[in-house]
Amino acid sequence: MNARPRIKDIARQLGVSPATVSRALSGTGLVAEPTLSRVREAARALNYRPNVPARNLRTQRTMAVLMVVRDIGNPFYLEVVKGVETAARDAGYSVLMGNTENEPEREASYFDMLRDGQADGMILMTGQLPARLANAPDLPRLPVVVALEIIEGSGLPHVQIDNAAAARMAVEHLIALGHSRIAHIAGPLPEVMAQRRLEGFHTAMHAARLPIPAEYEQRGDYLLRTGQALCRTLFSLPQPPTAIFAANDEMAFGAINELRRMGLRVPQDVSVVGFDDLFLSEAFYPPLTTVSQPRMEIGRQAMRLLLDRIAGEAAPAGPVEMETVLCLRATTAPPPQ
Repeated sequence: MNARPRIKDIARQLGVSPATVSRALSGTGLVAEPTLSRVREAARALNYRPNVPARNLRTQRTMAVLMVVRDIGNPFYLEVVKGVETAARDAGYSVLMGNTENEPEREASYFDMLRDGQADGMILMTGQLPARLANAPDLPRLPVVVALEIIEGSGLPHVQIDNAAAARMAVEHLIALGHSRIAHIAGPLPEVMAQRRLEGFHTAMHAARLPIPAEYEQRGDYLLRTGQALCRTLFSLPQPPTAIFAANDEMAFGAINELRRMGLRVPQDVSVVGFDDLFLSEAFYPPLTTVSQPRMEIGRQAMRLLLDRIAGEAAPAGPVEMETVLCLRATTAPPPQ
């Protein structure tokens, strides 16, 4: 039976020091390319697996991180999880999932796990902190990275997108098609991410000098059934919109389903734009025009940033911002004449 490959074996094969190999595999130090890629490729080729119990005893680390989300059943998180898990695996870490179901005390319990040493760090994907944590003096020092969501004033590092600019881009597309009666189904206001997307909607409409009737702004919660219900509300108005910008794809799906139920065609009668570019958005009929954010890369970047925090490195001066694009598909067209 072949001996289990060791860090020394990888170092000898590549002609580098064992310390360099250790830093590259653990993500606990700066190793430049192409050495980093060479080490990881050699580790895979040799089928190297870390001696986790020995390393944990030596470093007093669990080699596990928490990924805490609102709703583990939401397909939105799948690509982010892939990105986090890929970067974690490369560094020898495992990922534990935490599901808050929007309950503050459940979220607080995951912070307790982190403080108690049951995990080395946390990637947080909820839009707000429980009240008992919001002003905790040690919060900015905890190895926590916020991904995609925005928690202002927390002092935590963020990996995010420019939600306002992305929303503005989506609404400007509808305006360019000739729509002037555009409604917005928002996320759970006053959460910051939902607020920023609402701001982008306002910016585009005001720049085009288009009116926004109060009834054209509906507050949702990112769920499909809410998109259905708020679409019914919009189309009970004396003058309904000719286009809807939904704050996420799931509510956009709900709106389109309700429009069909009412006998309206998308996009011939009503245009719809979503936000997120879920894997179902391209397979949906008609394929959904939506804002695409690089969720897998956001997950990878969040995990890399978390590894830096675990290693004691300082947080970036500001949020790490990722690019978005508008995927033009089949749910938008000029308004009916």
